[in-house]
Amino acid sequence: MRLILLTSITMLAFAANSLLTRLAVDSGAASAGGFAILRVAAGAAMLLALASLQGRGLRWTGAARFGGALSLTLYMVGFSIAYLTLDAGLGALILFGVVQVGMFTLSALQGRKPGRRDLAGAVIAFGGLAWVVWPSGAAQVEASGAVAMGLAGLGWAAYTLLGRSERDPLAGTAANFALALPVTALAILALDAPLDMTARGAALAVLSGAVTSGLGYALWYALQPQLGAIRAAVVQLSVPVIALGLGAWWLGESLTPRLLLGGALVLGGIALTLPIGRKR
Repeated sequence: MRLILLTSITMLAFAANSLLTRLAVDSGAASAGGFAILRVAAGAAMLLALASLQGRGLRWTGAARFGGALSLTLYMVGFSIAYLTLDAGLGALILFGVVQVGMFTLSALQGRKPGRRDLAGAVIAFGGLAWVVWPSGAAQVEASGAVAMGLAGLGWAAYTLLGRSERDPLAGTAANFALALPVTALAILALDAPLDMTARGAALAVLSGAVTSGLGYALWYALQPQLGAIRAAVVQLSVPVIALGLGAWWLGESLTPRLLLGGALVLGGIALTLPIGRKR
């Protein structure tokens, strides 16, 4: 039950992060590029401060550290670019679809093949997600946005799997954010993306970076050895559904039967992968 509770808190943080991004970028309070840079900077500052206060030693070199920083950068930059042209629902479908396929594939290559219940749960959960977030009418897919979101999905899948070998989740996440910051900033500046920011946008970016991204990602790293790759891939499909539910509660958006039934399918699919006592 502790694992389920902590995983639920992490998914709630991820969903809140999505909501904070929408509040800042969709309202024009912050540009996508400026929000991404400040988000990573705030996450790095929070995590480095906590690691320093707790006397954690940071490891700046090694394949795992390079991979963690690079995959985090790929996710942050790809995510920011994609939402300049993609519908939010279609973007979520591409992102989490690629994350799920990527993690299943990498896990299988490492010798951890999913069982029948895992596959059934993944199919049901992804079907529910597709039903909830698919845009009404004909979906307009911008090729550059779809590619950017696909790369973001691969980045997040790799980042998640790398967490399985992280000995100190807090220190590891702090180092990843610190190393990812200059690369993320340079990548966004190279794309000549606008960096506009209001005080409200900056506050939302700091909250997103320091709390729902920084602390949320550190907790996610801590959970990886217990969850396993297959569970981690499937439970993340709940994030867009939770985000839509938060939008209905916080922003007054409509809570439709489609959302409720699709959300039930997502949660039901996840439940198939989370029976007590099963091992990965």
